[in-house]
Amino acid sequence: MGRFQIPSTPPTVNKTIRFPSDVVEEVEKAMQGKNCTFSAFVIAAVRTALADIHEADAAHPDAR
Repeated sequence: MGRFQIPSTPPTVNKTIRFPSDVVEEVEKAMQGKNCTFSAFVIAAVRTALADIHEADAAHPDAR
């Protein structure tokens, strides 16, 4: 499993989503001084989560 990396801004599709204020604050703090948008950070986090799910599914195919 790879480590989460804060990405540069990739092309994105606009979506509206609500986040708890504390999560937004933590993400913004993690992004400080980085060349990254909130959207790019969330996309990278979701991709990492999906990769983890796919790995877990592959390791335990009968768990579904």
